[in-house]
Amino acid sequence: MNEEQKKILFKVGELYNKYGIKSITMDDVARELGISKKTLYQFVSDKDDLVGKFIENEIEQRQEAICKCFGEGFNAIEELFEISLFMNKIIRNQNPTTEYDLKKYYPHHFQKIVKARREKMYNYILLNLRKGKEEGLYRTELNEEVIAKLHLSRTENVQSTEIFTIEEFTSIKLFLELLIYHIRGISTEKGINVLEKKIKELEPVTLNN
Repeated sequence: MNEEQKKILFKVGELYNKYGIKSITMDDVARELGISKKTLYQFVSDKDDLVGKFIENEIEQRQEAICKCFGEGFNAIEELFEISLFMNKIIRNQNPTTEYDLKKYYPHHFQKIVKARREKMYNYILLNLRKGKEEGLYRTELNEEVIAKLHLSRTENVQSTEIFTIEEFTSIKLFLELLIYHIRGISTEKGINVLEKKIKELEPVTLNN
C-alpha cells in the first residue's frame, strides 16, 4: 500500500469514527481529501470496496500494534496488561455508530472483522498461556485451549450483553477487573506476586478513569 492509499484510509477512518459509515458518501471522502471522485475511484470501485479496504487496514493496524507487545521483553502477565489497555483504548475511542452501521449495512465486512478479531485474539491468548507456563507464572496443568476460549468468550460477552452500559464496558476499571479475574485463576504463586505488583503500578490509572 502506497502513501496516497494510506492517506485515503486514514481520512476515511476519521470520517467513519466521527459520523458513522452510512452517512459518509464518496463525495464526502473526495472533498475531505481534496481530490476528485475520479482519483478516488482509481483506488476503489465503489463504497462497499472502500469499506472493505478500511476494515482490512483496521485489522492490519491492530495486529501490528498487538504484535509489538510480544517483542518488548514483557513477561506474560505484563504482556496481557499491555494488550488489554491497548484494546480498551480502541474501544473507548470508537464511535458506536460506526460498528452499528457496519453490522447493519455491511454485514459481510462486519463478519470479516469479527472473525479476524476472534481468531487473532484466541491465538494471542494461547501464545500468552504457553509463555506464562514457561516463565513459571501460570499453572502447568491448565488446559490452554479451554482457558483461551473461556477468556475470549467472557471478553466478547461483556460487550454484547445488556448487563453493562456502554460507559461500563468501555471503562478501564472493568477491563482490568476482567483481566485480573482471568490472571488470578491461572497463576502460580509467582504469578500472583507479579500480578500484585502490576496492580499497584496501575493504581494511578484506575483512580483517574
